[in-house]
Amino acid sequence: MLKILLALVVLVPMVALAGGFVFTEWKTSQFEAAYPNIGTRTDIGGYSLNSVDLPAGPQADLPPIVFIHGASGNLRDQLFAFRKPLEGRARLIFVDRPGYGYSDRGGPENDTPAGQADAIARLLEKKGIDRAIIVGHSLGGAIAASFGVRHPDKTAGLLFLSAATHPWSGGVDWYYDLAAAPVAGTIFRYTMLLPVGLGRIESGSQAVFAPNRMPRDYVRDTMPGMILRPGAFYANAVDVSGLNTFVKTMEPHYKDITAPTVIITGDSDDIVAEEIHSVGLKRDIPNSELLWLKGVGHKTDYVANGLAVAAIEKLAGQPRDLQAMAAGFRAPQSLQAAMAK
Repeated sequence: MLKILLALVVLVPMVALAGGFVFTEWKTSQFEAAYPNIGTRTDIGGYSLNSVDLPAGPQADLPPIVFIHGASGNLRDQLFAFRKPLEGRARLIFVDRPGYGYSDRGGPENDTPAGQADAIARLLEKKGIDRAIIVGHSLGGAIAASFGVRHPDKTAGLLFLSAATHPWSGGVDWYYDLAAAPVAGTIFRYTMLLPVGLGRIESGSQAVFAPNRMPRDYVRDTMPGMILRPGAFYANAVDVSGLNTFVKTMEPHYKDITAPTVIITGDSDDIVAEEIHSVGLKRDIPNSELLWLKGVGHKTDYVANGLAVAAIEKLAGQPRDLQAMAAGFRAPQSLQAAMAK
C-alpha cells in the first residue's frame, strides 16, 4: 500500500504537468490562429522585430511617431488607442517589443530597456526614418527614456504615458521572478502559467484600467492573453523583474535628454506609482512638462487619448495649452463613448 501511495505522489504531479504542457501548446497555437500577425517582421541584425507601419497621408502635419507598449502587451494595445485619431497625419510605427507579439527576443542585450531602445533605433534606420516622436506607455516609458538618452539625434520628442522609469522600494509580483528563473521558471511557464492565467485576462485588464472603465472590446481587440505564451511571458518576466535594477543605473542620465518632453499621469494609478516615476521624470528631464490628471488610473493612453494626441501635436511644434486641457480634464463616464469620438 505504501508503494502505491508513493507512486501516486510521484505520478499525479507528473500527469498534471504533462496535461498542463499539452494544454499550453494547444492554447498557444489557438491564440496565434485567432490573432495572426498583422505587422511586418524586419531583420535588424540577426533577429527580427515586428511592427505595423502606417504611411503618412497627403495632408500629414506631424513627424513620424513610434509607439512602445508596456509590460504584458503587444503592438495591438497602442494600435487600437492611436490609429483612429492619428492615421494619415503622420507615419505611425507600432512595435512589438523584443520577445513580445511576433518579434524575436534577440540576444541578452534586449534584457534591458537600453538594448530594446537600440533595437528600435535600428528598426527606424531600416525603415529610413531619421527622427521620430517616441511614445512610451508604462514599462515602454523606460525604453522611451533610454531611447532619448542613447539616440538624441533620432528623438524629435518624447511622450511618457503612465511611465515606469525610476527606482522604487519593494519588488514585483512573485510570478515574474518565478517565470524568469532558469529551471523552475521553464516548468512554470510551459505547464501552469497559461491554464491559471487564462481565467484572469478579463479581470486583469479591468484592473489595469481601474478606476476607469475598460473599453468593451479591449480584450477582443488587443488580446492581452498572447502574453501567456511561454516565450512571450519569459521576455515579460525578465523585463519586469529586472526593471528596478536597470532604472537605478539609467536615472542619472535622464538629465541629458534634450528632446521636448511631455509626461502624462493619472493620480489614481495603482500599477505604477505616479509620485515616483512621473514626478521623477519632471524633476530629471530639463524643460519637461507634467500633466496631472484627477481620477485617472494607469491607462492614460486610452482614458486621456485626446490629451495624448494634443501632447504629440505640441511636441511637433503646434501651439497647445496642455496645462489648461489637463486642468479641465474629467475622466469620461463612458470610456467606450469617448474612444468612439
